[in-house]
Amino acid sequence: MRLATTLTRALLGLKAPEVTVEAHVAGGLPQFTIIGLIETAVRESRDRVRAAIQSSGLEFPDGRITVNLAPADLPKSGSGFDLAIAILVASRQVRPVRAAGVEFLGELAFSGELRRVPGLIPALLRARQAGRAAIVPAAGVAEASLLGGDRIRLAGALRDVVNYLNGAAELPFPPAAEPAATGGGPDRPGSEPEDLSDVRGHAAARRALEVAAAGGHHLLLVGPPGTGKTMLARRLPGLLPELSESEALESAAIQSLAGGVLEFRRRPFRAPHHTASAAALVGGGGNPRPGEISLAHRGVLFLDELPEFSRPVLEALREPLGTGQITIARALRTVEYPAEFQLVAAMNPCPCGYAGDREQECRCTPDQIRRYQMKVSGPLLDRVDLVVSVNRSGMRVVGSAAPEPSAPVRARVAGAAALQLGRRGCLNGRLDAPGLRRHCAFDRAGEALLEAGSGRFALSARAQDGIRRVARTLADLAGSDPIRTNHVAEAISLRAERQLMGGGAARRESAEPAESGDRAQGRQE
Repeated sequence: MRLATTLTRALLGLKAPEVTVEAHVAGGLPQFTIIGLIETAVRESRDRVRAAIQSSGLEFPDGRITVNLAPADLPKSGSGFDLAIAILVASRQVRPVRAAGVEFLGELAFSGELRRVPGLIPALLRARQAGRAAIVPAAGVAEASLLGGDRIRLAGALRDVVNYLNGAAELPFPPAAEPAATGGGPDRPGSEPEDLSDVRGHAAARRALEVAAAGGHHLLLVGPPGTGKTMLARRLPGLLPELSESEALESAAIQSLAGGVLEFRRRPFRAPHHTASAAALVGGGGNPRPGEISLAHRGVLFLDELPEFSRPVLEALREPLGTGQITIARALRTVEYPAEFQLVAAMNPCPCGYAGDREQECRCTPDQIRRYQMKVSGPLLDRVDLVVSVNRSGMRVVGSAAPEPSAPVRARVAGAAALQLGRRGCLNGRLDAPGLRRHCAFDRAGEALLEAGSGRFALSARAQDGIRRVARTLADLAGSDPIRTNHVAEAISLRAERQLMGGGAARRESAEPAESGDRAQGRQE
């Protein structure tokens, strides 16, 4: 009878809990059994390990082999346990001293080659916190290089690992990661951030984009088709400050779980199609995987054609918008993922897209417009601090001056963001109630202006808090410590666009038909 153990990590969100692999070899008829609350991919590891050991010229032991993955009550899924199991099964041919305190991660091919597995970065982060070394597939060099150090070794095949543990050869360290580019960009490897200088006109939308970037505020762009809503949204990542080391690793860890790191230190930009399901957006599955909102963590989630998304999908965004995280509960496990994304949405004002347009007549009836706008619920819109109309008139360029590029805007944004992080440790869009009381107080004139605006536009308490946050951001961009009346007025105007676009009026018109006409006329005036 022989006993041996190795260490590895389970695939369970960003936690990557430690798993002890125990092997027991006893006499009897040849049999290979794996236990420990395993799923299909782990059960199939028996065949991969047997073929890989034999293909590597190693001896596969005779007798009854039982492998236990502990703790037994932790669900095990994926193929990342292959290497740890193979080292155990071939333990007679491995010096146990060098294997002690080393974590093994990797999937085995029948030929003995090592393949990359998802979730390498979370596993390596946890191994580093535990003070252990790790051996990972050479195919995961892009992720291993982000952590670097002399505690990670790269192996191309099972035979290389055995030779290293026996002292017959060395395994290379991952190379240092390449320096990161400045700024952020859409999720295309090797791409440069799209520049704001490509946008002609749209002074109000450009201003809203700068405010959104500086304070981490959510933004809604409303206007006819072809006026530049998507073009504006795709330039927001290029205005955001560079990620810190910890933020970049956290973002990379989530991308690692989903299949690989696209670009380190680049702000994620996710733009799911409007046919995406709720599980695709918030995450899910038997072993819950991160969804689009987590893949957009520390970056931008762009929802084009917002009313075309199904109502349950949009409603699933409400809690993450407020808390910055998503908890996915299943029968056997509960996984938490961070979701501090910045929402940018775009929509047309009506089904045909031309309601309120001065150059093309709208073909929709009032009832069609009402139904279209009510596809987006009031509670969701209430969490959006900035709503901007992007119309044809804004596309006209006054004068011959070239549009301002992203670089100076990004510099202003970085300065304002630094003030916010030094003041409270977060951007204004994430200020909690104590932070609002302490840093977003208005003077008497500002409070009176907010009260008047709240009465005119029927703003909720959450919307009023949003105005305070935006006003604080406007003051930070201006380098002003106190929030002045002009900052409050601009914050209200950026918020009141939602009522002026017709969404709020359409809802009230349904409940108060006798007064809706007078109110609408007053708003237009």
